[in-house]
Amino acid sequence: MAPPEVAGPGDQRDLAAELAALATRLSEAENYLHVDDLRKRREELENEAARPDLWDDPERAVALTTELGAVTDDIERLDSLRADLDDARVLIEMVTEAAAGGAPEEGLERELTESVTGLVRRLGALELQSLFSGEYDDRDAVAEVHAGAGGTDAQDWAEMMLRMYQRWAERRGFSVEVDEATPGQEAGLLSATFIVRGRFAYGLLATERGVHRLVRMSPFDSQRRRQTSFASLDVVPFLDDVSDEVTIDEKDLRVDTYRSSGAGGQHVNKTDSAVRLTHLPTGLVVAVQNERSQHQNRAKALQILGAKLAELNRADRRAELDALGGERSDNAWGSQIRSYVLAPYQMVKDTRTSVETGNVEAVLDGDLDEFMEAELRRQRGAGSGSDG
Repeated sequence: MAPPEVAGPGDQRDLAAELAALATRLSEAENYLHVDDLRKRREELENEAARPDLWDDPERAVALTTELGAVTDDIERLDSLRADLDDARVLIEMVTEAAAGGAPEEGLERELTESVTGLVRRLGALELQSLFSGEYDDRDAVAEVHAGAGGTDAQDWAEMMLRMYQRWAERRGFSVEVDEATPGQEAGLLSATFIVRGRFAYGLLATERGVHRLVRMSPFDSQRRRQTSFASLDVVPFLDDVSDEVTIDEKDLRVDTYRSSGAGGQHVNKTDSAVRLTHLPTGLVVAVQNERSQHQNRAKALQILGAKLAELNRADRRAELDALGGERSDNAWGSQIRSYVLAPYQMVKDTRTSVETGNVEAVLDGDLDEFMEAELRRQRGAGSGSDG
């Protein structure tokens, strides 16, 4: 006989039914993540990692240990969910017995409610993995923020966006490396290039690619009039080595050096160590300024340029490139993927998924997961031909 509905203070949730649904979802996750195959693969990788000659081939060693870490992470998340689900079932039985004996235990009920809530959140995060289908979705990301229409307000908005993605990455335990930041004429940034390192960084950030619109009372207008401004985000997967995909000929490069400035990082110095590479055949430009020396800045700029060229080479035609890289739009009116309204009311709304929230401050502080997940689901639905 199923346990009765269990409700905490002010909570009318049917926790027993939620727990049963979670058990079904977890079993499905174990199937589509192929947990048995993962356990076999982990054993194979652990045996390989134990070989004394592992680091004779550093490139292979890095790839192997990276895969081992990802496989182990998936297995541990599934095992932890399964163990906590079993614990919650025991709590259900204890709460049910206490209620049947006429002595309901509020402490146990509260613990059960918190346990189920945590399981819902963690399982939802795990299920998000099933939405990633791109070859490079689990890789690090190279991202660029560019100020668009809106003058000084747009440059300030670009800096706000950079902070927003830095805070989002921090929330997820990712690291962020700002490689170049070009200050605006009066405030903010004209542009910034940053690398986000963490599993699925590219797959998540790719959902943010596009134009972002900000509406607010301008702090740069003496009359405090309402101002609309735009900034864009572009993202490509960052791969440490793309030599098998692209070859960069030195004669195709224009190399400019200049003095580092702005928010490039703690090692920015006052010598001409910053490097700007222009790839003449494609017009791609990469600038890096936060490394300790001109040589290191050049090496990092070549890595980022290689990532961008590799993305270009993955498409045979411009239409295919657009499909791979998402829609490219003017950084101005009518092209935004999301609007952030601070005045006359508070609202963030995604134009693609219609997800919205009135808590603008939280979004600007990096609370972006709901928007990213909704866009991933929209893309998966469109790709499968469903309405979802």
